[in-house]
Formats: sequence, structure tokens, C-alpha cells
Amino acid sequence: MTKKKHGKRLGHLDKDFGLDHTETMLQLSGNNIQGETPLASLVDLRKGDAAILDRIDLPTEDARRLMELGFVPGIRVTAGLSAPGGDPRVFQVDGSEIALRRDTARRLKVRGFEHSKPRKVSKTPRIIT
Repeated sequence: MTKKKHGKRLGHLDKDFGLDHTETMLQLSGNNIQGETPLASLVDLRKGDAAILDRIDLPTEDARRLMELGFVPGIRVTAGLSAPGGDPRVFQVDGSEIALRRDTARRLKVRGFEHSKPRKVSKTPRIIT
């Protein structure tokens, strides 16, 4: 509240100020600073690769549902198996395995790739009889 010069008080500046105005809002991205390199998406991860989820570029309700499943900015996501044809694909997050369609996975931006270690290939040929 503000005072006039003569000591009279004025009403609130915001007529909609109240309980609804002060309710908690959900933050969908952890950082608004754009990096020098463009962010990759979950689609770019190969099986076994891991990355840190940076942001979710989906409508609020869809993003909220993914966050309820564990896709929270700042969490480590690991790519897993995929169905024949590559869609949907399984991702490990917060101890759970969740399948996402390619269109949805493309909208989840990640940073900090950790590529899976390549498998050791035996140099000696295997003889199958």
C-alpha cells in the first residue's frame, strides 16, 4: 500500500492481488541462458549414452506429466532399448524405465553427453563347429 502526500492510504496497485496471485508456479526449465552450442535432444542419445536433462519444450500439462514421471531439469537420463523401427524408446530416469515416442523425446533437450563405452571386440576369431 502507498500513501498520498496528505497521509491517505491508497488501495493495492494490483486489483487481482490475492491467494491466486501468490500460488506456487512450476518452473519448467532450470536455466534461461543459451549455451554457445545448440542443445541436443533425447533422440540424439544412443543406447547406453547418458546426459543431463536441460529443459522440456512441451506445453505445460505435458511437461508437468513428464516431470511427475521423473524428467526434471538437472537429472541424468540414460538411453535404453527401443522398439523395432526405433519408436518408442526406453529411457532410464530416477531409477525407472519410461518409454517415450520420438516426437516427445525430440522436445526434451539435454547437455553433457556421456557416451557409453564401446564393447571390447575379441581379436581372435571364433570358430563355430
